Amino acid sequence: MSIGEVLSQARRDSGLTVMHVAERTRIRETVIRGIEQDDYSMCGGNFYARGHIRSIARVLGVDADPLIREYDDTHGGAPGVQVSAAAAFEPETPLKFKERRQTNWSAAMAAVLALVAVWGIVQFFSGGQGEKVTPVVAKDTVTATAAPAAEQTPGPDAVAAVPPVKKGHVLVQIRATAQSWVRVEPVEGDKLFMGTLAKGKTGSWTGKKIGITLGNAGGVVLTVNGKDLGVPGKDGQVVRLFFDGDKLGAS
Repeated sequence: MSIGEVLSQARRDSGLTVMHVAERTRIRETVIRGIEQDDYSMCGGNFYARGHIRSIARVLGVDADPLIREYDDTHGGAPGVQVSAAAAFEPETPLKFKERRQTNWSAAMAAVLALVAVWGIVQFFSGGQGEKVTPVVAKDTVTATAAPAAEQTPGPDAVAAVPPVKKGHVLVQIRATAQSWVRVEPVEGDKLFMGTLAKGKTGSWTGKKIGITLGNAGGVVLTVNGKDLGVPGKDGQVVRLFFDGDKLGAS
C-alpha cells in the first residue's frame, strides 16, 4: 500500500473525516486529500511534505517512520510546485473557538435585588394572614384601693394660728418673705424686739399698743389680730406703723 492509501485507510478505521484531521493537524483539507491520493504538489516541498505525513500519522496513530522512508525513496529531492508554508497549514474551514465570557456581576446583583424585592412584597401582603393571637383575660380581678391622702404640712409661708387675744390688746404677726430688719416696741416700756428677721421666719408680738419699724417693708407680710394686711410697702422701703389694741388703728 502507498503512503496515501495507508493514511486514508487509517483515517477511515478511526472514524474520522478529512475535516476532523484538518482541525487536529492545522493542515488544509485539500492538502490532506492530495496526500491520501499520493499527490504532494500542494505541500510546498519535500520538507513540508514530510512534516505533513508525520502530523497526519500521529493523529491517526500510525508509525510515521516507514512512511517517511518510503517518501524519501520515491520522492526524495524531487522538485515540486512551491507553495507557502502558511497556505499549506491554513485550514480551509475556519476553526471556531469558544470565547471565555466574563461573569456579568451587574446582572447577577440585579437578579438578587429583584428576588429580595419580590420576597419583601410577598411577606408584606401575607403578614396579616398568619396565626391569630387570642388575647388572654386574667380570671382574677384586682381592685385598686385608693391610698390614704398624705397629711399636709404647712409651708414656710404659712402663718401660725392666731391665739386668743385679750380685749384691748393687739397681736402683731410678721412673716418675712425676704430678709428684713424689724423693730417692735410698746408705746410704754422697753422694746420687745430689734433685729433681722430671716426669710421664711415668722415673729409674733402682743401688747396694748405696739409700734413697728420695718427696714424692708416689701419683704414682709403683716397680720394684725388675725387680719391679713398684706405687704405694707416696697422693697427696701422703711415703714413705721402703730397699732392700738382699743382702736386697732394704724398710722
